[in-house]
Amino acid sequence: MTGLREESATRTRAVAVVMVLVGQFSVQFGATAATGLFGRVGPVGAVALRLAFASLVLLAVCRPRVRGLGRRDVALVVGFGVALAGMNSMIYEAIARIPLGAAVTLEVLGPLVLSVAASRRASSWLWAALAVAGVALLGRGGFADLTVPGVLFALGAATMWAAYILASQRAGGRFDRLDGLALAMTVGAVLTVPLGVLQGGAAMLDPVVLGWGAAVALLSSLVPYSLELLALRRLPASAFSVLMSLAPAIAATAGFVVLGQELTALSALAIALVVVASIGAVRASRPVAS
Repeated sequence: MTGLREESATRTRAVAVVMVLVGQFSVQFGATAATGLFGRVGPVGAVALRLAFASLVLLAVCRPRVRGLGRRDVALVVGFGVALAGMNSMIYEAIARIPLGAAVTLEVLGPLVLSVAASRRASSWLWAALAVAGVALLGRGGFADLTVPGVLFALGAATMWAAYILASQRAGGRFDRLDGLALAMTVGAVLTVPLGVLQGGAAMLDPVVLGWGAAVALLSSLVPYSLELLALRRLPASAFSVLMSLAPAIAATAGFVVLGQELTALSALAIALVVVASIGAVRASRPVAS
């Protein structure tokens, strides 16, 4: 019986890992699609469209229950929504100023710090150090056009990403299905739509822009966030966080394939260091067998 339980647990973790990876590919390629909206409605306008469409779909599908929610439930939903709005707005502002690979490499420091804090093994610090070395090398690998505002926005997104991971895990445990995500996405939309209208103006109602925004919502919000919330029910926060560290490699690939952004040999080496560190940290975060 013990062997069967261990085999079942292994399969469950494997499925969760696949969910996270599929979600990451979706969100990074969605980010490349979103850059086309920046010139029309601005980064915040793109976020507003993304969250608005995603929230409408989730509300229609999930029909989350609002009556009977306690204060802790409401606080969790609001916090989750603030994390979603802040993370998306800041990373889009960063992408508008610095290359996609550089922005996501800086953003991933949030999950890395969270993984080290959540892990009980000293070896996690070694893997984190290797990832930081990769980040430092990546910063010297052809990203001479980094700007201070772009870097600050990316680091702000890193902080909000760590908050998103914690809030998503708690929401997955307190709410049925994707109800917590649907409510949080609605909060995020309410926060960003007024700012998006101020930045994008009348272009926010252009049919082409609306269709583009719906596609970005599917790629960057509906698919990845749903998969990540389900994965967090099967993975500890530490393991999930270090899987997020694969984002720089995926983002650099998306930037190269879709946007034509240069990927030098030094940048590729730096990304490889981050990926190796992520794999090592995932292994280190596994519980010790009793």
